[in-house]
Amino acid sequence: MASNPNQGGFFSSIAAGFSSIGSAMHRSVNGMLGYEGLEVINPEGGTEDAEEEAQRGRWKQEDRDGYWKMMQKYIGSDVTSMVTLPVIIFEPMTMIQKMAELMEYCHLLDLADQCEDPYMRMVYASSWAISVYFAYQRTWKPFNPILGETYEMVNHDGITFIAEQVSHHPPMSAGHAENEHFTYDVTSKLKTKFLGNSVDVYPVGRTKVTLKRDGVVLDLVPPPTKVNNLIFGRTWVDSPGEMVLTNLTTNDKVVWRVAPVPENDKFQYTHFAHKINSFDTAPKKLLASDSRLRPDRYALEKGDLSKAGAEKSSLEERQRAEKRNREAKGDQFTPKWFDLTGEVKTTPWGELEIYEYNRKYSEHRAKIDGSDCIEEADVKSIEFDPWQYGNPLVE
Repeated sequence: MASNPNQGGFFSSIAAGFSSIGSAMHRSVNGMLGYEGLEVINPEGGTEDAEEEAQRGRWKQEDRDGYWKMMQKYIGSDVTSMVTLPVIIFEPMTMIQKMAELMEYCHLLDLADQCEDPYMRMVYASSWAISVYFAYQRTWKPFNPILGETYEMVNHDGITFIAEQVSHHPPMSAGHAENEHFTYDVTSKLKTKFLGNSVDVYPVGRTKVTLKRDGVVLDLVPPPTKVNNLIFGRTWVDSPGEMVLTNLTTNDKVVWRVAPVPENDKFQYTHFAHKINSFDTAPKKLLASDSRLRPDRYALEKGDLSKAGAEKSSLEERQRAEKRNREAKGDQFTPKWFDLTGEVKTTPWGELEIYEYNRKYSEHRAKIDGSDCIEEADVKSIEFDPWQYGNPLVE
């Protein structure tokens, strides 16, 4: 699936810098578009006409009009899960797959674990933490995971990674990765504020890394994100504020600001994003709830927007039906691989309920991997099925 080199996406690439267009240009472009209060920003800080800038982007004029009419009622609101968005703004990945992108350079955590110098240990760990921003060169919107959806990854630097969508309202995910050098645990929860032609994203989440050799515990707090020019102009992302990595064992702290990287407007994946979608990184007897198996994601990957949209709507309707059925029985959803701890962490953007890895997935995977009578099935033929809240664990 390709785009015009002058086009940007919902979350297009991070730009080298930005400056506000003057008030005259502001009035000019708003007059042209007919939408007061919407500002078009040139991420490269140039002085070209704002009307020309406004025409850049992936939206046709008629699409912009329809999208604006649909979205204007949400200004000032958290739109994380309250509105159905068109697949044209999505990339063929889900949010819990995107969580796995922090594992691309996980060898830096291996080096941190092996390092005796506490300061160099923080250097390696900080380099790992900031490495995920490389993936923001392709920052179109991921699919929201279905409640109970999972993502498994093996065959990458000796790690095992599992993530699960543990809550739908509010949308929350939990993840765990582990190898001989470290364990990685995250509870992810996003809050958003829609502002018309931009949206603020607040990462109400906790990322914890434990280095196994000395038991060092690291805590990571990422900065908020601002997505500019959602509807008009070239979409680009900035991360204002500070990222903080704290060694909870020694109380050493690293604080830095995330610098933008050069813009890259083309719709593409990094090598690791391909790896995340690939069945080559899937374990034997893949869970039916795995993100790779989503029919909407797969259709979008093949470039079939019509089928992707229909499949997405079908999945969302099935999710609503599952909720009605569950509530009619008086049941509550319980994640399989993570437990709600009762711990509540205070973050700069709100309180966060912490989920903890319960190690049942490790037991499940060890049982499968230890079996010598597994029939190798065509994983692409497995029907996506995250609605397993009442089912026993697969033996």
